Amino acid sequence: MKAFIIDRYGKKEPMRFGQVPEPVLRDDDVLIQVHAAGLNVLDSKIKSGEFKLILPYPMPLILGHDVAGVVTRVGPRVRQFKVGDEVYSRPSDRRIGTFAEFIAVNENDVAPKPGDITMEEAASLPLVSLTAWQALVERANLQAGQKVFIQAGSGGVGTVAIQLAKQLGATVATTTSCANVDLVKRLGADTAIDYRNEDFGKVLQDYDVVLHSQDAGALEKSLRILKPGGTLVSISGPPDSAFAAGIGAPWPIRLIAGLLSAGTRRKAKRRSVKYSFLFMRANGQQLREIGRFIEAGTIRPVIDRSFAFESANEALAYVESGHAKGKVVLKLK
Repeated sequence: MKAFIIDRYGKKEPMRFGQVPEPVLRDDDVLIQVHAAGLNVLDSKIKSGEFKLILPYPMPLILGHDVAGVVTRVGPRVRQFKVGDEVYSRPSDRRIGTFAEFIAVNENDVAPKPGDITMEEAASLPLVSLTAWQALVERANLQAGQKVFIQAGSGGVGTVAIQLAKQLGATVATTTSCANVDLVKRLGADTAIDYRNEDFGKVLQDYDVVLHSQDAGALEKSLRILKPGGTLVSISGPPDSAFAAGIGAPWPIRLIAGLLSAGTRRKAKRRSVKYSFLFMRANGQQLREIGRFIEAGTIRPVIDRSFAFESANEALAYVESGHAKGKVVLKLK
């Protein structure tokens, strides 16, 4: 099958377009013919080697964390899907590889594709929607009437997180550029802060939840805008020992992760708020829950650009530019 492959970690070297064997199907797997694949900043970070200490991959490696397509084969223990089903998925960390014509995925990481959206729209959703769900619902337990600050509202995670937070009944503030203020307000943001001209640390106060995705400076200010008892969930770091333990990292890596986040955790404790680092995980059941919002029209995919499969390197470079509004996808079918 055709695929985009990396043979070693590196920022500048492009992915190699070539032929590889079709995936081996395990007993609990479905084989998905990829119709569309989403691209994420995570793909770029893995390619450059940023996660090689905590999440090492054998080479050669096929990147790609989002897929929408059709089931073409099922393992003997599969009970939830059959050949011909349209599905979408975020494969588990050790089994990524959606920049290819086929991928084998454990059935528990797969969900039926929501109706009334295209394959490209479906492929744009798994990683970012699971990130938003696990941050706001699982970690923060966001409730109706609470206030949440979602950084980078026009990005992939932000566009979904704003919509999800509104459906949970929260008041939403976000940061974006002046050009994207209308977009985030259409998605449901109550307060849109132009990060180039305003300091959210001086505008916001007494928030219940922060979804942090930016740099250390934004993290510092975000801790200060939380009310006592509030929660900050970070998807950009620093990682903590609970995360390292959750992925089964050896004890030296757990120790390093704990040291990296020690200063942030101390600051959070002094302000009587909670800090946690989230590295989202695959979860087909949560994708089914999210699919209900999508089919009801209350969460809408936001796609900036769609690229032909053969242009995967150009698509990843566009993601790396940081200019995308919502998601970037590859179209195979």
